[in-house]
Amino acid sequence: MQEELNFDDPKLLAILDRTIELFAEFGIRNLNMDDISRSLGISKKTLYQSVKSKEDLIEKLFYYDDMKWEKKMSKIKFEELNAIEGLIQVSLMVFEEMGKLDSKIKFELQKYYEPIFNQFMSRKQHQIFNQISQNLQQGIAEGLYRSDVNIELVAGLYVRNLVEMHKKDYCFVENITFDQVFEVMFENHIRAISSPQGTSYFEKRKSEIVNLNKKN
Repeated sequence: MQEELNFDDPKLLAILDRTIELFAEFGIRNLNMDDISRSLGISKKTLYQSVKSKEDLIEKLFYYDDMKWEKKMSKIKFEELNAIEGLIQVSLMVFEEMGKLDSKIKFELQKYYEPIFNQFMSRKQHQIFNQISQNLQQGIAEGLYRSDVNIELVAGLYVRNLVEMHKKDYCFVENITFDQVFEVMFENHIRAISSPQGTSYFEKRKSEIVNLNKKN
């Protein structure tokens, strides 16, 4: 599917960008292809030159999201970062991306377009799993993580927690924000896998971040 997409086509990109806005405003179920083409200011025939159906449009949106994720990841200079700094960058990106998925849109996708949504979530989790696995390997090599860390198990648990924390009933304590949940989850993860050297580095890094936030 992804090989068939031409993301250098400005017409397709305009359709996808505008459709994202429409879904966010009106929801997915409420819009048909007539509504979308009318909002785009094009005929339905022109719309169908770029997408075959509403399902195809949604699938292209997900691959478009994959492309934007890869572009963001490519901008991070991992070769210049140690494992803990790299993990901070990746985790913040994941948290931001998953937080963008509106609960109403997610519900509609799961109910009406479940196969497409499940494929997207599977790809996304696989991407994150690979990033975390590479990070763990790097951290062990650098001496920042414990040498006895089970890479597959730890990476799988980390991905699961990132996915689960965006569920409405994940945190049963009132007035707790997703930012707070993420911060605690991240720190628990780092402390569980770090060597004494890694823990020392994280403590210093955490103090720097707190002091910087106080100044701002």
